Amino acid sequence: MKHDRKTALTGLLTRSTRHALMVTAAAFTLSGCGGDGTAEDQVYLIKFPHVTAPGTPKGQTAQRFKEQAEARFPGRVAVEIYPSSQLMNDDDSLEALAFGEIQMIAVSLSKFDRLTHAFQIFDLPFLFPSLAAVESFQSGPTGQALLTELTDKGFLGLAFWHNGMKQFSAPRPLLVPEDAAGLKFRIMESDVLQAQVQAIGGNPQKMALGEVYQALQTGAIDAQENTWSNIYSSKFYEVQDYVMESNHGYIGYLVAVNPQFWQRLPDDIRLGLEEVLAEVTEWGNAQAEVINQEARAKVAAAGRGEIIDLTPEQLAQWQEVMRPVWDQFAADIGPERIAAASNVQVD
Repeated sequence: MKHDRKTALTGLLTRSTRHALMVTAAAFTLSGCGGDGTAEDQVYLIKFPHVTAPGTPKGQTAQRFKEQAEARFPGRVAVEIYPSSQLMNDDDSLEALAFGEIQMIAVSLSKFDRLTHAFQIFDLPFLFPSLAAVESFQSGPTGQALLTELTDKGFLGLAFWHNGMKQFSAPRPLLVPEDAAGLKFRIMESDVLQAQVQAIGGNPQKMALGEVYQALQTGAIDAQENTWSNIYSSKFYEVQDYVMESNHGYIGYLVAVNPQFWQRLPDDIRLGLEEVLAEVTEWGNAQAEVINQEARAKVAAAGRGEIIDLTPEQLAQWQEVMRPVWDQFAADIGPERIAAASNVQVD
């Protein structure tokens, strides 16, 4: 199985990052932070890197997980959170988790594009009208089945965390799809997002989140799509003249652990951490919309650019142009998954 992981993830981890992780690997293992090797006195260390700022939905929920886990198991569990790509980026963390060099991640669902087509469903444009619709799908049987989709590749999914709905930003108003023609759009590593940008006449540029601000500032890219919380925390509004409230897509994360690490935990700790994670997931997902609306208000108050509310008629044009992307990826994703997402019931 390790050979399969290496084949699937070759090239994701830089040589320097891998060297640093291998040097400190002993600190990442179940032998943990001390004790004589008995389960009662071991401290189980969970290193949890992510790429967003502490104030984002993911940043706040990760911090809450740390606090609740350590309170539940004082002296037995230690959680180290590394926000804002301080330890590694998403690509590096995928390989590091698969090889057991870190213990937990919350990586954008789009990043799993190279490992399974199933998660491409979350990138389909205008599939989910709201976070409530996403929540309904993820909590249902089709969504829950996705948590174990990648177990054999070294990723045991435990939860889905929301960030929010995506908006476009650009150096000019994007009122209708034709306005996007020729612009270089930053996207995450996703074939669906690449096809989405091509459908509106743009040029997709796959790029890590931490590189986007400078790329916008220097003109290496022209535009991007993101949630309000990321637009604010990453200061994209400083280098973009317009933000279009389109809600055309969703950004969320798979919270995953290394399966071998998780199963080797003592039963009381493993089950307790799963309970803690369920509690903080419910809290964090409920906070996601609030955090994004607060971020929107802060972007507006900054007065650095203009926020444009697209009309229903304008949104209908975007939907029409992007709808063929569904058909393009339906066979890979599975028509039954798309049907389940399209027919979710929102209270």
